[in-house]
Amino acid sequence: MKVRYTLRARADLEEIYGYLEERAPAAAQPVISAIERQIGWLTDFPYMAPETDEPGVHELTLARYPCEIYYEVGRENVRILQIRHARRRPRRRIR
Repeated sequence: MKVRYTLRARADLEEIYGYLEERAPAAAQPVISAIERQIGWLTDFPYMAPETDEPGVHELTLARYPCEIYYEVGRENVRILQIRHARRRPRRRIR
């Protein structure tokens, strides 16, 4: 199974990195690495995170960092819909 990112998810990742790089440069790369590592697990374990109240959308929460990854599972790929830094903005509709 392959992982695909929506444009929104890519922009979210860049925004998180920029935010951390500005406020806590030493934390930026470890946080991004943790996000990418968790997303990497989805290739083998796509159903490891629970579904949200939106059917078909799963929420993967990072234990150490306040980040939430929203994704959906297709036949051949996992599509990352949104990556949210939980302390920065309230949750909005995923799709």
